[in-house]
Amino acid sequence: MQVLVIVPTYNEFENIELIIGAVRSLGYDILVVDDGSPDGTGRIVDALASRDDGVRVLHRPEKAGLGPAYAAGFEQGLESGYEILCEMDADFSHDPDDLTRLVDAVEAGADLAIGSRYVAGGGTQGWSRYREAISRGGNAYAAMMLGLKVKDATAGFRAFRDTALRKLNPSSCQASGYGFQVEMAWRARRAGLEIIEIPITFKDREHGESKMNGRIVVEAMLLVTKWGLKSRFPSRRS
Repeated sequence: MQVLVIVPTYNEFENIELIIGAVRSLGYDILVVDDGSPDGTGRIVDALASRDDGVRVLHRPEKAGLGPAYAAGFEQGLESGYEILCEMDADFSHDPDDLTRLVDAVEAGADLAIGSRYVAGGGTQGWSRYREAISRGGNAYAAMMLGLKVKDATAGFRAFRDTALRKLNPSSCQASGYGFQVEMAWRARRAGLEIIEIPITFKDREHGESKMNGRIVVEAMLLVTKWGLKSRFPSRRS
């Protein structure tokens, strides 16, 4: 099956060439969705793409959020005929070698394979107790509000079957930040798709700055609350 790895970027010049090399060494194609990085990340990818047909870049004019970046990447990947489409960070927080296990799970029948920190065998490396508590708490809250039987709904390391993405319609998602991952997992559950979690170790980045901030966390929590309440108390209006 043809595999495309989608990597959203904003100011990742320290990591981008290495992450592209790691993905290509596995035999997978890569699409970098760059949100107008002022540090030249997009130009680096352009140069690599000019020498390798398996490297693509989608330039967006400004930083517009993780969710829209992935939605744009999925749309381009589906139009190009890829059968398995993966999400991965650019900063090596996700081990590229673990991609093969996610892809194998989809090839074996899963609609969505999630690289999970919170199933047996998974974990984090280089995190403070506070950061892990916030992450675990957010996942527990999403599971409670949405009835999600997913241990790591906020995980951004995933592989989707093409048919699953067509059903989920990522471009219509409301979340622009990391809530996008929760929204896609919730949509997959409601659609009756087969979701499998694969244990991975998430490592804190060594280079560059994290894009996580308070606004993204608040957006995710508000949306999860809204979706959960709406599912419990649907409008009676026709």
